[in-house]
Amino acid sequence: MTKAINRCQWAEDVGPAYIEYHDKEWGVPVWDDDVQFEFLILEGAQAGLSWSTILNKRDGYRKAFRDFDPVRVARFTEKRIEKLLLDPSIVRNRLKVNSAVNNAKAFLRVQKEFGTFCEYIWTFVGGKPIQSKRKNDGDVPATSPESDALSKDLKRRGFKFVGSTIVYAHMQATGMVNDHVSSCFRYKPCKALGKEKGKEKGKRKR
Repeated sequence: MTKAINRCQWAEDVGPAYIEYHDKEWGVPVWDDDVQFEFLILEGAQAGLSWSTILNKRDGYRKAFRDFDPVRVARFTEKRIEKLLLDPSIVRNRLKVNSAVNNAKAFLRVQKEFGTFCEYIWTFVGGKPIQSKRKNDGDVPATSPESDALSKDLKRRGFKFVGSTIVYAHMQATGMVNDHVSSCFRYKPCKALGKEKGKEKGKRKR
């Protein structure tokens, strides 16, 4: 008899894409700038929508936004943006598409100042993941003091669609905070990865 797998409740009964995302990506510490940029675009696109909608369009975003290369996205022209707004494989919202291009430019400025975007963003959690150890999904907050501070600083640097709620979701997705409930089978593995700062084991490649 196969033993049941304990997961965070939000990942259950939503679909295989959600389960795969929860089991393989969510909460894994990200030390890769391209992946950080990917989630900045995807989390911003999600605003007002379900995450399942974004997951279903992820391949479309990958193609439309040049494999989430911030250098290439920063060069998008108005003509290119107008073309994207006709693409059904992404969320065709002008503000969100414009913000992605704007954020690519801001992202590059941060890289220039700090060497990498990761060196910048991880300072907001002291360079290592926050281990929440929550018992129930209902204990997980929508924001935190860290997301408030990061949101404020991103806005100061010119980023758009980076309110504290969106930023906290980004922090969860990229493993800056381990918000798997303590009974979830992914809690301990993600916690272990959090101890591997800067090492290959703590990175995540597409």
